[in-house]
Amino acid sequence: MYHLLWLIPALPFAGAFVLIVFGPRMADAAVKIIGPGTIALSAILSILMMGQFLTAPPPDHVYVENLWSWMNVAGFHPHVSLYLDALSMLMTLVVCFVAFLIHWYSTEFMEGDEGYSRFFAYMNLFVASMLILLLGANLLLLFLGWEGVGLCSYLLIGFWYTDPVNGRAARKAFIVTRVGDTAFIIGLFLLFTHLGTLNIQELMRRAVQEWPVGSLLPVAAGFLLLGGAVGKSAQLPLQTWLPDAMAGPTPTSALIHAATMVTAGVYLIARTHVLFTLAPAAMLAVAIVGAATLILAGFSALTQEDIKRILAYSTISQIGYMFLALGVGAWSAAIFHFMSHAFFKALLFLGAGIVINACHHEHSIFRMGGLRKQLPVTFWTFLIAGCALAGLPVITAGFYSKGLIIFDTEASAHGSMTLWVLAVVGVLLTSLYTFRMIFVAFFGDAKTAVGHKPRSAMKIPCIVLAVLSICGGFVETPRFLGDSHFFTGFLHSALPGVVLGTNPAMAELASELWVTLAFVVGLVVAYFLYIRNRSAVEALARPAVSRALHSFWHSDWAMDWLYDCVFVRPVMWFARVDKSDFVDSFYDGVAYLSESFYRGLRTTENGRIRWYAAGIVAGSLIFVAIVLFL
Repeated sequence: MYHLLWLIPALPFAGAFVLIVFGPRMADAAVKIIGPGTIALSAILSILMMGQFLTAPPPDHVYVENLWSWMNVAGFHPHVSLYLDALSMLMTLVVCFVAFLIHWYSTEFMEGDEGYSRFFAYMNLFVASMLILLLGANLLLLFLGWEGVGLCSYLLIGFWYTDPVNGRAARKAFIVTRVGDTAFIIGLFLLFTHLGTLNIQELMRRAVQEWPVGSLLPVAAGFLLLGGAVGKSAQLPLQTWLPDAMAGPTPTSALIHAATMVTAGVYLIARTHVLFTLAPAAMLAVAIVGAATLILAGFSALTQEDIKRILAYSTISQIGYMFLALGVGAWSAAIFHFMSHAFFKALLFLGAGIVINACHHEHSIFRMGGLRKQLPVTFWTFLIAGCALAGLPVITAGFYSKGLIIFDTEASAHGSMTLWVLAVVGVLLTSLYTFRMIFVAFFGDAKTAVGHKPRSAMKIPCIVLAVLSICGGFVETPRFLGDSHFFTGFLHSALPGVVLGTNPAMAELASELWVTLAFVVGLVVAYFLYIRNRSAVEALARPAVSRALHSFWHSDWAMDWLYDCVFVRPVMWFARVDKSDFVDSFYDGVAYLSESFYRGLRTTENGRIRWYAAGIVAGSLIFVAIVLFL
């Protein structure tokens, strides 16, 4: 079975190729089969391979498939090789399965769109690139998939390119993530120059042998890889592209946020965890970035009105939890939250797409209301996903994955009480903005009449994801709720367990109780403000300080303004000053000289045949004379 590993990324690539070449001439019915069908086949292969990995794992729980030699330049000889271990197996399965559900949903969501086949071609290419990123055995192949998802995000965010807003959002995503990618590229050069390979496993082995813990080279490499990760995963300070990326179709948002793109940075750090253990400063930076991001994004989510932008900031915040886990050495906890987040965040975006379509493409939650009665399936599935996002205790997957991260944040040898407090505050913010969104959009009086109602292709994926948003958490439970460690046990062959500190300040039960209290406080405050006494919201927003804070948080803490002042305006000022420099004069002179020659030669084009003949004879005589006498 393992020898079929190459088919998992190859099938989506094949689907993308067929749709790019033949899609515009295909009927929509054929596109519906090819686009989701190739992803379904990859998902089936992933499920079967996971079953074999559990029952008959390969030697050392690793399978490497060398497909061909990529290049051989001055001793640099990378192969196109696929590397399957517990980490890549799990993430491949989640990506394929969630992507298939999103594709299935899209067959109905995108009906009637002029770019129907083009949409599925981009989506297939997106999934294929993510699978190459996950399965690449060396950092160069991983980087190929890394750039592939960046390209596809640009194509999909700007899918409706006739709207200038969408084009700007696509360019912003592409340019901002290129900043992080530049750091990643420099990191690759540094690693190859000093360790002589980009094969991930060999690279980690040589790093342990040649680099002392805390020395300059691993710290520099760790920070450069972190730079790439914060760009792709929309973490501080490169998070500004993700909210604007909501300009793309809703299934695109679901795919970017749940299964591809923004989780790439999490995977990169987890895959190169050995390098980060050699660089404690870089690990601390990962934790700080995660903690700061989850708090800042939480406050921004509280001020948004667009349902998709609320979910975008929630993604930034939840990826922050994953970074926080990675930064304290809780590698498996980060991947656990990746899995549960993939389920409930995909469901939230798919539910948001149904709501937006039903409300005649209205995005503002304050122009919705009363939808729980008119869209009952959407309401209940959206509520389950929201509870998982906020961390409803005992029942939802988000409670188990987020609770594990928060406990490890304090209990880990690399953790601290400060990071733990920030993580708990993040739970309160998440609960508050999640139930604010649910109460405003689904409760109260209807403000927009429901038009289009979803059919089975949009409802069934939501129901499946709702089940997973509940059951997905039971694979890893705390000691007081069964003490199941199936998930971390499965990943143990690929990721080390968390190293606990000598004197943790609290037990796991105490940590979970604080998390539960934060969840309840957020829920109660949201219920009081948006169900019981909505006038209290107006009273809170009336003072000038409140309005200023609202504007500040709504603008993503003025990050775009800051970048505009620090980078954009100085470059534009320099361009205006430099537009008349001497360099242009040189090229203007060359152009003038060429134009002068043209004007001189143009006079010879007079239509007089005898002058043409005389010129030919004279030229011939001069040529003969040069040959004879010189």
